[in-house]
Amino acid sequence: MNSPSSTTTSNRSARGALTTLVTWVLVLIFFFPVFWMVLNGFKPESLASSVDPTFIFKPVTEGYQLAMDRGMAGYLQNSLTAAVIATIISVTLAIPAAYALSIRRVKNVENSLSFFISTRFMPLAAIVLPLFMIFKTIGLLDNIYMLAVVYGAMNLPVTVWMMRSFFLEVPFEIIEAARVDGAGMFREIVRIVLPLVLPGVAAAALISFIFAWNEYFLALLLTSSAARTTPPFLGSFVDGRGQFLAVLSAAATIAALPVIIAGWAAQKQLVRGLSMGAIK
Repeated sequence: MNSPSSTTTSNRSARGALTTLVTWVLVLIFFFPVFWMVLNGFKPESLASSVDPTFIFKPVTEGYQLAMDRGMAGYLQNSLTAAVIATIISVTLAIPAAYALSIRRVKNVENSLSFFISTRFMPLAAIVLPLFMIFKTIGLLDNIYMLAVVYGAMNLPVTVWMMRSFFLEVPFEIIEAARVDGAGMFREIVRIVLPLVLPGVAAAALISFIFAWNEYFLALLLTSSAARTTPPFLGSFVDGRGQFLAVLSAAATIAALPVIIAGWAAQKQLVRGLSMGAIK
């Protein structure tokens, strides 16, 4: 006769195995569209557009060649420029803002936080016309640097919220000790606080980079040729003649690589950063 402890252990093992199985099924379901996109990028257009799915075929690089022939390298450079500048702007401005909202508390901090996040909820359709008119008036329409500034401003509320939760995890005793030693506010931030929350800063920077890299609506309406980024370029493969799935899949695979590489390179910092502030 089985003891209660052995029965409990068996039930836990069964639940653990079931959870693992369900997790793998969900991972495969969510990963399959990405796998199919990469697979279609190596197919001839006839096979990629076929109704019948094909898994066994002779790989070709025609889709990648066509994507690069249409000037994809320039669009990737614009996306990289906008994403990097936007990330620098949002992180640089978020550090003192999050510091003031966490360590050196300002009055009515809840109202400030609500104001920050409410600006992120504003529909882009409500602000695109004023932005268009302003940029056209000052002659900066279709300018990659102004687009980067807009991206940085858009990502700032989310970055501030993330970094505030990271700063709240810093033991206040360390900050008090630094102040007793005569550390000023600038030294307190740069030498004491930032090294402790560096994984969180990396996580916030990566999230900001991904948001800027993937943005489509403003890039489509505020740019035309010189500053056009990769997302609107991908949409150009769907026109009145149909959907060119092979070249579109190849271009989308190329566009996804920088984010995948950045996430893979910063995965340790990302996991540590996103876990900061989760457990008190």
